[in-house]
Amino acid sequence: MRSEFEMSLMGELTFFLRLQIKQAAEGIFINRTKYIKDMLKKFKMNKLKGIGTPMNSNIKLDRDEKGKEVDKKLYRGMIGSLLYLTASRPDIHFSVCLYARFQSNPKESHLVAIKRNFRHLISTPSIGLWYPKCDNFNLVGYSDFDFAGSKMDRKSTSRTCQFLSHALVSWFRKKQTSVALSTAEAEYIATESCVVQILWMKQQLNDSGIKVDHMLIKCDNISDINLTKNPVRYSRETCRDQISLYKRSCAK
Repeated sequence: MRSEFEMSLMGELTFFLRLQIKQAAEGIFINRTKYIKDMLKKFKMNKLKGIGTPMNSNIKLDRDEKGKEVDKKLYRGMIGSLLYLTASRPDIHFSVCLYARFQSNPKESHLVAIKRNFRHLISTPSIGLWYPKCDNFNLVGYSDFDFAGSKMDRKSTSRTCQFLSHALVSWFRKKQTSVALSTAEAEYIATESCVVQILWMKQQLNDSGIKVDHMLIKCDNISDINLTKNPVRYSRETCRDQISLYKRSCAK
């Protein structure tokens, strides 16, 4: 590269785009401790008591139309700061994306819920991503779903993550566009999203001269595994279920 570009040696990379990078012989560790501390000071939450989890699993948020209104600018600022942080903190990705659905008209219940994320960051400011040194490029994907988890429209949520050897390199959670009629269908849609991401990563490795022959997708649903082996049967069953559902609605 020095033959094509004017370059200068500036030492080992330690800070890049608010990412703190620590390099060692065993691997590379990436976190955003400084960004978290600055963010807590910005929203005046650095003196709150820390907590171990980013959200309460027993609470199902909805629009809360009768709730007390809060400052929209403040709420959206919190969401934006946390969304930027999710690039290195997959542990808060689910909760932050859930709270982001209520940006148009946030209520006090939503603000209380999002503050729990900040309290979680107080307890875990140094958590980050560890990329150990490895000698293989095996692609492994994990797929899961939350069946009808959305209280507002009863849609399921796909959740996947992809590993390159032992390093987590990609993850996402997204509400499915259609209402699944069964847990098997919801899991199948989530697995499909995971496969698409894995195939894209395989192509990126091939473009870099790294050939990947086998890719492993892991899920915990037997019906989903059987459907992937016989998609024709899956389409027929889905069509039959939809016809039956339509007949029942017409009878009513």
